Amino acid sequence: MDRRILLAICFTTALPLIGGPFTFTTGNPDARAGLASRPGAGPSIEIETADDFITNATGDIITGATFTGLIPTGLPLSGINFAGVEIYRVFPLDSTNPPSGNVPTRVNSPGDNAIFSRDSGAGDLTFSVTLLNPNFTVANSIVNGINKIPNQTTGGEGPVTGQEVLITVNFLTPLVLANDHYFFKAEAGLTSGTFLWLSTQRTTPVFTGDLQAWIRNANLDPDWLRAGTDIVGGTTFNAAFSLAGVDLPEPSTFALLAVGLLATAWRTIRRS
Repeated sequence: MDRRILLAICFTTALPLIGGPFTFTTGNPDARAGLASRPGAGPSIEIETADDFITNATGDIITGATFTGLIPTGLPLSGINFAGVEIYRVFPLDSTNPPSGNVPTRVNSPGDNAIFSRDSGAGDLTFSVTLLNPNFTVANSIVNGINKIPNQTTGGEGPVTGQEVLITVNFLTPLVLANDHYFFKAEAGLTSGTFLWLSTQRTTPVFTGDLQAWIRNANLDPDWLRAGTDIVGGTTFNAAFSLAGVDLPEPSTFALLAVGLLATAWRTIRRS
């Protein structure tokens, strides 16, 4: 039996032993900005955008997510042919320290390297697309102006109009995260054009310690720039996303959870 299917069966069977539901959201798009986030393909280099979240006191198992973005007018929804998610911890974890000095700061940025990766190409997530608005305009955008210092503050690249879409992903192998502060990076691949992850307001922090969205391209990697503070200047952005899952159990229930998973795996293997 396929490992991913086995893990999904085990996880579903063990749900009664796990804590309550976990949800997180940064809220609805505010039409201020679209931040490029795309895989590298052909002549287009990879551009990554990430925004932060925290887990509950015992940690969480993330089973799905959504992120909202802009795709070109006229592109069919089937033109979204890839979705990927990565999880980063906060710098200097998983990073070279001291950093290169190619950006104004790495304080409160994502780390250099992801700790988890899921994508449709690898077959460990599935995704669906919903059209929210066929004619949606953002006041500013960041696609090409992602530069090392001293040329980082370009002001953005101006308004863009396109189709507002919601991408819903389901992790076939859930993300098991201890209690910590993380960055969520989501990207979408298109048959034409660049996916722009939509911004949300930061006038009221989503949680205590809420950080802003960071962005980098393959030329800047492993460093990151603050999309609002460094590139546009004088502002900050969150990115529109949500997470869903369940809380990890208290330590006293881990043994029961492990027994449940092993028993389910054994029964499944014997039947296959």
